[in-house]
Amino acid sequence: MTVRALRAWLCGGWLLSATALAHPVAQGSLEVRIARDHVALRARVSVEEVFVESSLAKGRPPAATLDELWPQHGAYLLAHLAVSADGAPLAGRVVSVAPPASPAASQFVVYELDYAFPTAPPARLALHQDLLNEFDFAPGNKWEATFVVRVEQEGQPAQEALLLTARQPLEIACDWNAPTAGSAPREIDRRRLTFDYLRHGVLHILAGWDHLLFMAALVLAAVTFGDLIKVVTAFTLAHTLTLTLSVLDLVRLPSRVVEPMIAMSIVFVAVQNLFWPQRTRGWGRLLIAFGFGLFHGLGFAGGLLEAMQGLPGVAIGIAIAAFSLGVEIGHQAVVLPVFFGLRIARATRTDEIARQRLSLSAMRFGSAAISVAGMFYLLAALRN
Repeated sequence: MTVRALRAWLCGGWLLSATALAHPVAQGSLEVRIARDHVALRARVSVEEVFVESSLAKGRPPAATLDELWPQHGAYLLAHLAVSADGAPLAGRVVSVAPPASPAASQFVVYELDYAFPTAPPARLALHQDLLNEFDFAPGNKWEATFVVRVEQEGQPAQEALLLTARQPLEIACDWNAPTAGSAPREIDRRRLTFDYLRHGVLHILAGWDHLLFMAALVLAAVTFGDLIKVVTAFTLAHTLTLTLSVLDLVRLPSRVVEPMIAMSIVFVAVQNLFWPQRTRGWGRLLIAFGFGLFHGLGFAGGLLEAMQGLPGVAIGIAIAAFSLGVEIGHQAVVLPVFFGLRIARATRTDEIARQRLSLSAMRFGSAAISVAGMFYLLAALRN
C-alpha cells in the first residue's frame, strides 16, 4: 500500500471512529497469563485505536507502510500499559504482532507482550494503562481505551470479565499454593463483577456529554417532582430494553444511525422546550423520552458489545444489571441537582408570576445552550 493510500485509510478510520462522538472509546480484550517467572499479556487491540494513535501522535515520523504501522503501535502499547509486581515496575517486551486479515475498522490487532519477574514470584500484580488519554477528542473529552480482562494463573481458576480502564486499574492477587489437579475451571467473582460494571456505567455517563445534555433538557421542562419521575422512568425503561437486547445480540443498529439519532434527540427536546413549552408535559413528552431512549440504549451498548463477547450467561446478566444501575446513578447525579436547584431558586421568588418567569427563563436559556451543543454533535455525527 502506498503512503498516500495509507494516509487516506488512516483518515477514513479516524472519521469512522468519530461516529462514537461523545464516547471516544476504543474497546479491546486482554488475556493475562501468570507463570512463576513471568507474566504474558495477549492484547486484542481495535484497529480504531491504532488509527487514532497513529493519526494524532506527535514527535515521531508517521508510519510509511502497514508493515511499519502495526509494530509502531506495539511500542506505544508497551509504553502506556504498565505492569508492576509487589509495587515494583516490570520491564516488558513485544513478543509478536498479528495484524488483521484486512484493513477494516471492525477488526483487531493482537499483540503478545511479556514481562519477566526479576526475583521470586510476586504476591500481587497491578496493571495500569493510559492509552489514548493524551489526545483530546473535544475540549475536556479525552480519548480512552478500555479492556475486558481474563486472568489465568498456573493451577488456579481463571478469572473472567474483569475491566481495565484508565480510571480503573486492575489488581490481581497471586496464589502460589500447590496447583490443583486437572485444568482449572473458570471462576466468576460476582461481587467484583458487579462493582466493576457498576462503576463503569457511572463513569460512562459522567463522561458522555450527549446523554447528559438530553437528560438536562428533559429536566428543565419538569415542573413537579411527579413530572420528573415520569419522564425519567420512560427514558430508563427504553434504554434498559435496547441495552439488554443489543448486548444479547437480538437488536443492533450501526453507529452511523444510532449516533445521529442520539444527537437529534438533544436538538429536538431542547428546541421543543424553546418554542413549544406547552408541549413539554404529558403523554407526548413521555413518548419522546421513551422513543429517543431506545437509541440511547443502543449507544450505551456500543461500549459493551465487544467486552461481553464470549462471556458466560451469568456474567452477562450481572454485567448488564450492574452497568444499567451505574448508568442510572450517573443520570441521577445530574438530574436531581438540576431539578432541586431550580426548585430552590423558584422558592426564593415571592409570587407565582415571578416563579413562573424564572422557570421559563431557565428553560429557555438552558435549552438554547443545549440545542447549540446538540447541533455540534449532530453535524459531527453526520460528517461520515
